Amino acid sequence: MSVINDVIAKVKTKDPQEREFIQAVEEVMHTLEPTVAKHPEFVKAGIYERIVEPDRTIMFRVPWVDDKGNVKVNRGFRVQFNNAIGPYKGGLRLHPSVNLGIIKFLGFEQIFKNSLTTLPMGGAKGGSDFDPKGKSDMEVMRFTQSFMRELFRHIGADIDVPAGDIGVGGREIGFLYGYYKKIRNEHTGVLTGRALEYGGSLVRPEATGYGAVYFAAEMLATRNKDFKGLRVAISGSGNVAQYAIEKVNHLGGKPITLSDSSGCIVDEEGIDAQKLAYVQDLKEIRRGRIKEYSEKYPKAKYYDGKSVWDVIKEQGLKIDVAMPNATQNEINEELAKGLVKAGCFCVSEGANMPSDLAAIKVYQSNNFLYGPAKAANAGGVATSGLEMSQQSQRLYWSREEVDQKLHGIMKSIHKQCLAASEAYGQKGDYLTGANIAGFVKVAKAMLAYGIV
Repeated sequence: MSVINDVIAKVKTKDPQEREFIQAVEEVMHTLEPTVAKHPEFVKAGIYERIVEPDRTIMFRVPWVDDKGNVKVNRGFRVQFNNAIGPYKGGLRLHPSVNLGIIKFLGFEQIFKNSLTTLPMGGAKGGSDFDPKGKSDMEVMRFTQSFMRELFRHIGADIDVPAGDIGVGGREIGFLYGYYKKIRNEHTGVLTGRALEYGGSLVRPEATGYGAVYFAAEMLATRNKDFKGLRVAISGSGNVAQYAIEKVNHLGGKPITLSDSSGCIVDEEGIDAQKLAYVQDLKEIRRGRIKEYSEKYPKAKYYDGKSVWDVIKEQGLKIDVAMPNATQNEINEELAKGLVKAGCFCVSEGANMPSDLAAIKVYQSNNFLYGPAKAANAGGVATSGLEMSQQSQRLYWSREEVDQKLHGIMKSIHKQCLAASEAYGQKGDYLTGANIAGFVKVAKAMLAYGIV
Protein backbone atom coordinates (compact mmCIF):
# COMPACT_ATOMS: atom_id res chain seq x y z
CA MET A 1 0.00 0.00 0.00
CA SER A 2 1.42 3.40 -0.97
CA VAL A 3 1.94 6.07 1.69
CA ILE A 4 -0.74 8.19 -0.04
CA ASN A 5 -3.41 5.46 0.07
CA ASP A 6 -2.40 4.67 3.63
CA VAL A 7 -2.93 8.31 4.71
CA ILE A 8 -6.34 8.47 2.99
CA ALA A 9 -7.42 5.17 4.59
CA LYS A 10 -6.42 6.41 8.06
CA VAL A 11 -8.38 9.66 7.62
CA LYS A 12 -11.47 7.69 6.54
CA THR A 13 -11.12 5.41 9.57
CA LYS A 14 -10.57 8.24 12.07
CA ASP A 15 -13.16 10.70 10.72
CA PRO A 16 -15.74 8.71 8.70
CA GLN A 17 -18.49 11.32 9.24
CA GLU A 18 -16.44 14.25 7.89
CA ARG A 19 -17.36 13.86 4.21
CA GLU A 20 -16.07 17.20 2.95
CA PHE A 21 -12.76 16.80 4.78
CA ILE A 22 -12.27 13.29 3.37
CA GLN A 23 -13.08 14.61 -0.12
CA ALA A 24 -10.50 17.41 0.22
CA VAL A 25 -7.84 15.00 1.50
CA GLU A 26 -8.48 12.56 -1.36
CA GLU A 27 -8.32 15.32 -3.98
CA VAL A 28 -5.03 16.70 -2.65
CA MET A 29 -3.33 13.43 -1.71
CA HIS A 30 -3.87 11.62 -5.01
CA THR A 31 -2.24 14.50 -6.87
CA LEU A 32 0.76 14.39 -4.50
CA GLU A 33 1.71 10.85 -5.61
CA PRO A 34 4.53 12.14 -7.89
CA THR A 35 6.22 13.79 -4.88
CA VAL A 36 6.65 10.52 -3.00
CA ALA A 37 9.44 9.13 -5.20
CA LYS A 38 11.08 12.51 -5.63
CA HIS A 39 11.13 13.35 -1.91
CA PRO A 40 11.87 10.23 0.19
CA GLU A 41 12.75 12.64 3.03
CA PHE A 42 9.07 13.64 3.22
CA VAL A 43 8.06 9.99 3.65
CA LYS A 44 10.71 9.35 6.30
CA ALA A 45 9.63 12.42 8.33
CA GLY A 46 5.93 11.44 8.14
CA ILE A 47 5.02 14.71 6.39
CA TYR A 48 2.04 13.19 4.54
CA GLU A 49 0.56 11.78 7.78
CA ARG A 50 1.24 14.99 9.72
CA ILE A 51 -0.18 17.44 7.17
CA VAL A 52 -3.69 15.94 7.33
CA GLU A 53 -3.85 16.33 11.12
CA PRO A 54 -4.65 19.86 12.42
CA ASP A 55 -2.28 21.47 14.91
CA ARG A 56 -5.34 22.06 17.08
CA THR A 57 -9.13 22.00 16.86
CA ILE A 58 -11.09 24.43 19.01
CA MET A 59 -14.85 24.00 19.57
CA PHE A 60 -16.92 26.15 21.91
CA ARG A 61 -20.42 27.15 22.97
CA VAL A 62 -21.79 30.50 21.72
CA PRO A 63 -24.81 31.65 23.80
CA TRP A 64 -26.62 34.85 22.77
CA VAL A 65 -29.99 36.55 23.24
CA ASP A 66 -32.38 37.35 20.36
CA ASP A 67 -34.53 40.48 20.07
CA LYS A 68 -37.41 38.78 21.91
CA GLY A 69 -35.23 37.99 24.90
CA ASN A 70 -34.89 34.28 24.08
CA VAL A 71 -31.55 32.58 24.84
CA LYS A 72 -30.04 30.87 21.77
CA VAL A 73 -27.00 28.59 21.63
CA ASN A 74 -24.75 27.95 18.63
CA ARG A 75 -21.52 26.05 18.20
CA GLY A 76 -18.27 27.86 17.39
CA PHE A 77 -15.16 26.43 15.68
CA ARG A 78 -11.58 27.40 14.93
CA VAL A 79 -9.33 24.80 13.30
CA GLN A 80 -5.69 25.93 13.29
CA PHE A 81 -4.39 23.49 10.73
CA ASN A 82 -0.77 24.32 9.93
CA ASN A 83 1.50 27.29 10.69
CA ALA A 84 4.73 26.00 9.13
CA ILE A 85 5.21 29.05 6.88
CA GLY A 86 3.48 31.80 8.88
CA PRO A 87 0.69 32.71 11.32
CA TYR A 88 -2.59 30.86 10.86
CA LYS A 89 -4.78 32.64 8.30
CA GLY A 90 -8.28 31.81 7.13
CA GLY A 91 -11.85 33.00 7.16
CA LEU A 92 -14.80 32.68 9.53
CA ARG A 93 -17.98 31.21 8.03
CA LEU A 94 -21.47 31.77 9.49
CA HIS A 95 -23.95 29.35 7.94
CA PRO A 96 -26.36 26.67 9.25
CA SER A 97 -24.40 23.98 7.35
CA VAL A 98 -21.20 24.62 9.31
CA ASN A 99 -19.83 21.60 11.16
CA LEU A 100 -16.38 20.32 12.10
CA GLY A 101 -15.88 18.43 8.82
CA ILE A 102 -16.58 21.52 6.72
CA ILE A 103 -14.28 23.71 8.81
CA LYS A 104 -11.52 21.08 8.62
CA PHE A 105 -11.83 20.82 4.83
CA LEU A 106 -11.65 24.58 4.49
CA GLY A 107 -8.66 24.84 6.83
CA PHE A 108 -6.85 22.03 5.00
CA GLU A 109 -7.39 23.71 1.60
CA GLN A 110 -6.21 27.00 3.10
CA ILE A 111 -2.73 25.56 3.84
CA PHE A 112 -1.96 25.10 0.13
CA LYS A 113 -3.82 28.18 -1.07
CA ASN A 114 -1.90 30.42 1.32
CA SER A 115 1.37 28.76 0.36
CA LEU A 116 0.71 29.53 -3.32
CA THR A 117 0.28 33.26 -2.65
CA THR A 118 4.04 33.48 -1.87
CA LEU A 119 3.10 35.30 1.39
CA PRO A 120 4.04 33.91 4.85
CA MET A 121 0.65 32.60 5.99
CA GLY A 122 -0.38 29.26 7.49
CA GLY A 123 -3.78 27.59 7.08
CA ALA A 124 -6.81 27.84 9.39
CA LYS A 125 -10.60 28.23 9.24
CA GLY A 126 -13.41 28.87 11.67
CA GLY A 127 -17.03 29.81 12.05
CA SER A 128 -20.37 28.78 13.47
CA ASP A 129 -23.70 27.20 12.52
CA PHE A 130 -25.33 30.58 13.27
CA ASP A 131 -27.39 31.92 10.33
CA PRO A 132 -27.13 35.72 9.92
CA LYS A 133 -29.95 35.73 7.32
CA GLY A 134 -33.08 37.31 8.71
CA LYS A 135 -31.34 38.47 11.89
CA SER A 136 -31.36 42.11 12.99
CA ASP A 137 -28.14 44.09 13.32
CA MET A 138 -28.46 43.88 17.11
CA GLU A 139 -28.86 40.09 17.04
CA VAL A 140 -25.80 39.75 14.79
CA MET A 141 -23.87 42.04 17.15
CA ARG A 142 -24.84 40.03 20.22
CA PHE A 143 -23.88 36.77 18.53
CA THR A 144 -20.51 38.01 17.18
CA GLN A 145 -19.59 39.49 20.56
CA SER A 146 -20.34 36.19 22.29
CA PHE A 147 -18.34 34.36 19.60
CA MET A 148 -15.36 36.68 20.11
CA ARG A 149 -15.53 36.24 23.91
CA GLU A 150 -14.07 32.78 23.35
CA LEU A 151 -12.17 33.21 20.08
CA PHE A 152 -10.00 36.08 21.38
CA ARG A 153 -7.99 33.61 23.51
CA HIS A 154 -6.76 31.79 20.43
CA ILE A 155 -5.90 34.55 17.93
CA GLY A 156 -3.37 37.38 17.57
CA ALA A 157 -1.45 39.32 14.94
CA ASP A 158 1.44 36.82 15.02
CA ILE A 159 -0.64 33.78 16.01
CA ASP A 160 -3.85 33.55 13.97
CA VAL A 161 -5.46 36.23 11.81
CA PRO A 162 -9.09 35.41 10.85
CA ALA A 163 -11.03 37.08 8.01
CA GLY A 164 -14.50 36.89 6.49
CA ASP A 165 -16.13 34.07 4.51
CA ILE A 166 -19.74 33.12 3.76
CA GLY A 167 -22.03 35.07 6.10
CA VAL A 168 -19.23 37.30 7.38
CA GLY A 169 -19.00 40.66 5.63
CA GLY A 170 -18.11 44.18 6.69
CA ARG A 171 -20.83 44.36 9.36
CA GLU A 172 -19.71 41.15 11.07
CA ILE A 173 -15.99 41.98 10.86
CA GLY A 174 -16.71 45.39 12.42
CA PHE A 175 -18.56 43.85 15.37
CA LEU A 176 -15.91 41.14 15.84
CA TYR A 177 -12.97 43.51 15.74
CA GLY A 178 -14.69 46.14 17.90
CA TYR A 179 -15.21 43.58 20.64
CA TYR A 180 -11.70 42.14 20.30
CA LYS A 181 -10.26 45.65 20.64
CA LYS A 182 -12.38 46.27 23.73
CA ILE A 183 -11.37 43.03 25.46
CA ARG A 184 -7.65 43.23 24.62
CA ASN A 185 -7.29 47.01 24.83
CA GLU A 186 -5.11 47.05 21.72
CA HIS A 187 -5.38 48.10 18.09
CA THR A 188 -3.60 45.37 16.16
CA GLY A 189 -3.63 43.46 12.88
CA VAL A 190 -5.71 40.56 14.14
CA LEU A 191 -8.64 40.56 11.68
CA THR A 192 -8.63 41.32 7.96
CA GLY A 193 -11.49 42.41 5.76
CA ARG A 194 -11.92 45.57 7.85
CA ALA A 195 -13.33 48.84 6.61
CA LEU A 196 -10.77 51.42 5.48
CA GLU A 197 -11.51 53.65 8.47
CA TYR A 198 -9.97 51.19 10.92
CA GLY A 199 -7.15 49.43 9.11
CA GLY A 200 -8.62 47.77 6.03
CA SER A 201 -7.16 47.65 2.54
CA LEU A 202 -8.41 49.00 -0.75
CA VAL A 203 -9.40 46.23 -3.21
CA ARG A 204 -9.94 43.66 -0.40
CA PRO A 205 -13.71 43.37 -1.07
CA GLU A 206 -13.01 42.90 -4.78
CA ALA A 207 -9.99 40.63 -4.43
CA THR A 208 -11.44 37.09 -4.62
CA GLY A 209 -13.66 37.90 -7.61
CA TYR A 210 -10.98 39.90 -9.39
CA GLY A 211 -8.39 37.21 -8.67
CA ALA A 212 -10.52 34.38 -10.10
CA VAL A 213 -10.98 36.40 -13.29
CA TYR A 214 -7.27 37.26 -13.48
CA PHE A 215 -6.45 33.55 -13.12
CA ALA A 216 -8.95 32.63 -15.85
CA ALA A 217 -7.40 35.28 -18.12
CA GLU A 218 -3.95 33.71 -17.57
CA MET A 219 -5.33 30.27 -18.48
CA LEU A 220 -7.10 31.64 -21.57
CA ALA A 221 -3.86 33.27 -22.72
CA THR A 222 -2.20 29.83 -22.91
CA ARG A 223 -4.62 29.14 -25.80
CA ASN A 224 -4.25 32.60 -27.32
CA LYS A 225 -7.68 33.68 -26.10
CA ASP A 226 -9.05 36.44 -23.87
CA PHE A 227 -12.43 37.35 -22.33
CA LYS A 228 -13.59 39.51 -25.24
CA GLY A 229 -16.98 38.27 -26.43
CA LEU A 230 -17.05 35.22 -24.15
CA ARG A 231 -20.29 34.27 -22.37
CA VAL A 232 -19.60 33.73 -18.67
CA ALA A 233 -21.80 31.82 -16.20
CA ILE A 234 -21.31 32.95 -12.59
CA SER A 235 -23.01 31.39 -9.56
CA GLY A 236 -23.62 33.14 -6.27
CA SER A 237 -24.52 36.80 -5.83
CA GLY A 238 -22.34 37.85 -2.93
CA ASN A 239 -19.05 39.64 -2.80
CA VAL A 240 -17.09 37.16 -5.00
CA ALA A 241 -19.72 36.93 -7.73
CA GLN A 242 -20.32 40.69 -7.84
CA TYR A 243 -16.68 41.60 -8.37
CA ALA A 244 -16.10 38.73 -10.78
CA ILE A 245 -18.86 40.28 -12.90
CA GLU A 246 -17.23 43.71 -12.64
CA LYS A 247 -13.86 42.40 -13.82
CA VAL A 248 -15.35 40.19 -16.57
CA ASN A 249 -17.15 43.27 -17.93
CA HIS A 250 -13.93 45.26 -17.71
CA LEU A 251 -12.12 42.61 -19.79
CA GLY A 252 -14.85 42.49 -22.45
CA GLY A 253 -16.72 39.35 -21.41
CA LYS A 254 -20.48 38.94 -21.00
CA PRO A 255 -21.67 37.64 -17.59
CA ILE A 256 -25.20 36.27 -17.87
CA THR A 257 -26.10 34.51 -14.59
CA LEU A 258 -26.35 34.99 -10.82
CA SER A 259 -27.89 32.89 -8.04
CA ASP A 260 -28.65 32.59 -4.35
CA SER A 261 -30.02 29.81 -2.16
CA SER A 262 -33.57 30.33 -3.50
CA GLY A 263 -32.90 30.22 -7.25
CA CYS A 264 -31.03 31.80 -10.16
CA ILE A 265 -31.45 34.37 -12.93
CA VAL A 266 -30.32 34.27 -16.55
CA ASP A 267 -29.93 37.60 -18.35
CA GLU A 268 -29.09 36.95 -22.00
CA GLU A 269 -28.46 40.65 -22.54
CA GLY A 270 -25.61 40.53 -20.04
CA ILE A 271 -25.25 41.92 -16.51
CA ASP A 272 -23.71 45.32 -17.15
CA ALA A 273 -22.41 47.93 -14.67
CA GLN A 274 -25.86 49.45 -14.07
CA LYS A 275 -27.44 46.05 -13.35
CA LEU A 276 -24.51 45.10 -11.14
CA ALA A 277 -25.03 48.27 -9.08
CA TYR A 278 -28.65 47.15 -8.56
CA VAL A 279 -27.45 43.68 -7.40
CA GLN A 280 -24.98 45.23 -4.97
CA ASP A 281 -27.72 47.38 -3.44
CA LEU A 282 -30.11 44.40 -3.37
CA LYS A 283 -27.65 42.08 -1.64
CA GLU A 284 -25.45 44.32 0.48
CA ILE A 285 -27.93 47.01 1.60
CA ARG A 286 -31.46 45.62 1.33
CA ARG A 287 -30.39 41.97 1.82
CA GLY A 288 -33.03 40.81 -0.65
CA ARG A 289 -33.35 37.73 -2.89
CA ILE A 290 -32.03 37.41 -6.44
CA LYS A 291 -35.59 36.83 -7.68
CA GLU A 292 -36.09 40.60 -7.42
CA TYR A 293 -33.57 41.06 -10.26
CA SER A 294 -36.07 39.55 -12.75
CA GLU A 295 -38.77 41.88 -11.42
CA LYS A 296 -36.53 44.90 -12.00
CA TYR A 297 -35.30 43.61 -15.39
CA PRO A 298 -38.22 41.61 -16.91
CA LYS A 299 -36.18 40.30 -19.86
CA ALA A 300 -34.14 38.22 -17.40
CA LYS A 301 -35.57 34.81 -16.49
CA TYR A 302 -35.79 33.56 -12.91
CA TYR A 303 -35.63 29.83 -12.13
CA ASP A 304 -36.99 29.05 -8.67
CA GLY A 305 -35.07 26.47 -6.67
CA LYS A 306 -32.55 25.90 -9.46
CA SER A 307 -28.81 26.43 -9.51
CA VAL A 308 -27.05 28.12 -12.42
CA TRP A 309 -25.62 24.72 -13.41
CA ASP A 310 -29.06 23.04 -13.32
CA VAL A 311 -30.39 25.66 -15.72
CA ILE A 312 -27.43 25.41 -18.11
CA LYS A 313 -27.93 21.64 -18.29
CA GLU A 314 -31.74 21.70 -18.57
CA GLN A 315 -32.19 24.74 -20.84
CA GLY A 316 -29.23 24.09 -23.15
CA LEU A 317 -27.67 27.50 -22.53
CA LYS A 318 -24.47 28.24 -24.42
CA ILE A 319 -21.53 29.42 -22.31
CA ASP A 320 -17.76 29.62 -22.69
CA VAL A 321 -16.50 30.17 -19.13
CA ALA A 322 -17.93 28.88 -15.84
CA MET A 323 -17.15 30.55 -12.52
CA PRO A 324 -18.70 28.63 -9.59
CA ASN A 325 -18.65 31.22 -6.80
CA ALA A 326 -21.35 29.98 -4.41
CA THR A 327 -20.34 27.06 -2.17
CA GLN A 328 -18.72 23.63 -1.96
CA ASN A 329 -19.88 20.77 -4.22
CA GLU A 330 -22.26 22.85 -6.32
CA ILE A 331 -21.15 21.03 -9.51
CA ASN A 332 -21.34 17.23 -9.73
CA GLU A 333 -20.57 14.86 -12.62
CA GLU A 334 -23.91 15.32 -14.40
CA LEU A 335 -23.78 19.11 -14.14
CA ALA A 336 -20.17 19.07 -15.40
CA LYS A 337 -21.34 17.06 -18.43
CA GLY A 338 -23.96 19.78 -18.93
CA LEU A 339 -21.13 22.32 -19.12
CA VAL A 340 -19.42 20.24 -21.81
CA LYS A 341 -22.64 20.23 -23.88
CA ALA A 342 -22.99 23.98 -23.32
CA GLY A 343 -19.67 24.53 -25.09
CA CYS A 344 -17.82 25.55 -21.94
CA PHE A 345 -14.04 25.12 -22.05
CA CYS A 346 -12.82 27.04 -18.99
CA VAL A 347 -13.69 26.76 -15.27
CA SER A 348 -12.23 29.15 -12.69
CA GLU A 349 -13.37 28.42 -9.15
CA GLY A 350 -14.19 31.40 -6.92
CA ALA A 351 -15.75 29.26 -4.15
CA ASN A 352 -13.95 26.64 -2.06
CA MET A 353 -14.14 23.13 -3.61
CA PRO A 354 -17.27 23.90 -5.71
CA SER A 355 -16.65 20.91 -8.02
CA ASP A 356 -16.69 17.36 -6.68
CA LEU A 357 -14.07 14.78 -7.72
CA ALA A 358 -16.26 13.29 -10.46
CA ALA A 359 -16.88 16.75 -11.95
CA ILE A 360 -13.14 17.46 -12.02
CA LYS A 361 -12.58 14.22 -13.99
CA VAL A 362 -15.13 15.44 -16.56
CA TYR A 363 -13.25 18.75 -16.93
CA GLN A 364 -9.92 17.02 -17.32
CA SER A 365 -11.13 14.38 -19.78
CA ASN A 366 -12.63 17.13 -21.97
CA ASN A 367 -9.45 19.24 -22.02
CA PHE A 368 -10.95 22.11 -20.02
CA LEU A 369 -8.81 24.91 -18.70
CA TYR A 370 -9.51 24.11 -15.05
CA GLY A 371 -8.47 26.58 -12.33
CA PRO A 372 -8.93 24.80 -8.97
CA ALA A 373 -10.11 26.88 -6.01
CA LYS A 374 -6.86 26.87 -4.07
CA ALA A 375 -5.21 28.62 -7.03
CA ALA A 376 -8.04 30.56 -8.70
CA ASN A 377 -9.63 32.02 -5.56
CA ALA A 378 -6.39 32.75 -3.70
CA GLY A 379 -6.72 36.45 -4.55
CA GLY A 380 -8.86 37.05 -1.46
CA VAL A 381 -6.40 35.68 1.06
CA ALA A 382 -3.49 37.19 -0.89
CA THR A 383 -5.01 40.63 -0.45
CA SER A 384 -5.70 39.81 3.21
CA GLY A 385 -1.96 39.22 3.43
CA LEU A 386 -1.35 42.60 1.81
CA GLU A 387 -3.78 44.10 4.35
CA MET A 388 -1.72 42.53 7.16
CA SER A 389 1.42 44.14 5.70
CA GLN A 390 -0.23 47.56 5.60
CA GLN A 391 -1.50 47.17 9.19
CA SER A 392 2.02 46.21 10.37
CA GLN A 393 3.54 49.23 8.65
CA ARG A 394 0.70 51.58 9.69
CA LEU A 395 0.18 52.81 6.14
CA TYR A 396 -2.21 52.54 3.19
CA TRP A 397 -1.38 51.63 -0.40
CA SER A 398 -3.36 53.12 -3.28
CA ARG A 399 -6.08 51.17 -5.11
CA GLU A 400 -3.84 50.90 -8.17
CA GLU A 401 -0.91 49.63 -6.08
CA VAL A 402 -2.96 46.90 -4.35
CA ASP A 403 -4.65 45.83 -7.60
CA GLN A 404 -1.27 45.67 -9.32
CA LYS A 405 0.14 43.52 -6.50
CA LEU A 406 -2.95 41.26 -6.64
CA HIS A 407 -2.64 40.86 -10.42
CA GLY A 408 1.06 40.05 -9.99
CA ILE A 409 0.30 37.41 -7.33
CA MET A 410 -2.33 35.71 -9.55
CA LYS A 411 0.16 35.63 -12.44
CA SER A 412 2.76 34.13 -10.08
CA ILE A 413 0.30 31.46 -8.86
CA HIS A 414 -0.53 30.55 -12.46
CA LYS A 415 3.18 30.26 -13.27
CA GLN A 416 3.84 28.12 -10.17
CA CYS A 417 1.00 25.73 -11.10
CA LEU A 418 2.30 25.21 -14.64
CA ALA A 419 5.93 24.88 -13.51
CA ALA A 420 5.10 22.29 -10.82
CA SER A 421 2.83 20.29 -13.13
CA GLU A 422 5.65 20.05 -15.68
CA ALA A 423 8.37 19.31 -13.09
CA TYR A 424 6.35 16.39 -11.71
CA GLY A 425 5.32 14.88 -15.06
CA GLN A 426 1.76 16.24 -15.34
CA LYS A 427 2.27 19.13 -17.78
CA GLY A 428 -0.69 21.51 -18.04
CA ASP A 429 -2.58 19.92 -15.11
CA TYR A 430 -3.46 22.91 -12.94
CA LEU A 431 -4.94 20.80 -10.14
CA THR A 432 -1.79 18.71 -9.70
CA GLY A 433 0.42 21.77 -10.16
CA ALA A 434 -1.44 23.83 -7.55
CA ASN A 435 -1.45 21.03 -4.97
CA ILE A 436 2.22 20.11 -5.43
CA ALA A 437 3.50 23.70 -5.54
CA GLY A 438 1.57 24.55 -2.36
CA PHE A 439 2.53 21.31 -0.60
CA VAL A 440 6.28 21.24 -1.29
CA LYS A 441 6.88 24.67 0.24
CA VAL A 442 5.02 23.74 3.45
CA ALA A 443 6.62 20.27 3.58
CA LYS A 444 10.13 21.71 3.37
CA ALA A 445 9.37 24.09 6.24
CA MET A 446 7.95 21.23 8.33
CA LEU A 447 11.06 19.18 7.57
CA ALA A 448 13.32 22.01 8.77
CA TYR A 449 11.57 22.10 12.18
CA GLY A 450 12.09 18.42 12.98
CA ILE A 451 9.30 16.35 14.49
CA VAL A 452 7.02 18.95 16.11
